[in-house]
Amino acid sequence: MITLTPTALPTSGWMPAARVLSGLLLMVSFSGSRALAQEPTSKASDEPTQPAHLILNQVHLTLAGAEAAVKAGQAKATALNLKVNIAVVDDGGHLLAFARMDGARPASGYTAITKATTAATFRRETGRVDPSGTDPTAAILLNLSLQNAAGASGGKITTLSGGVPIVVDQQVVGAVGVGGGTGEQDAEIARAGILAIRQIPLPETDSKR
Repeated sequence: MITLTPTALPTSGWMPAARVLSGLLLMVSFSGSRALAQEPTSKASDEPTQPAHLILNQVHLTLAGAEAAVKAGQAKATALNLKVNIAVVDDGGHLLAFARMDGARPASGYTAITKATTAATFRRETGRVDPSGTDPTAAILLNLSLQNAAGASGGKITTLSGGVPIVVDQQVVGAVGVGGGTGEQDAEIARAGILAIRQIPLPETDSKR
């Protein structure tokens, strides 16, 4: 019969080694947890920035502003001893206000609306285009192209002078079109109407929105 006698394990040799091994395991575990915590951040930074779905702080022309432009335009036309048609549209070329002064040509009413629509949607004054730095032949061809486009539009755009965009805070919010005088006179009346709008201070933005 063989009897096994338990032998006492030495405590002076292996205990320090066990402590060192335990410390290494803790360091590896801590490093791994930090790497896992930082991984989502790196993935999020690699994602492309999504475009904005809305544009805030835009200026819009109101009916009151359009009517003020018509009234100021009528006053300017009276000072010039003219009888004209005045149209005011929003930034998309939709009619907001219109007036035909007593004695003005009815046919010029369509012209005034077309001038206003063209100025608003093209974001520039109507009339002949003379781009700087362009040779005369190219300028003539450009204007002929615009005239052809105006003819093909069914009367929705025009190259006649007298349509002026309304610009507020570098935004085109509408336009004024005038018909009944010369191109220069129509444009002068349109600018008088726009000046009446720009002299009115903009309302303060509601901070709660």
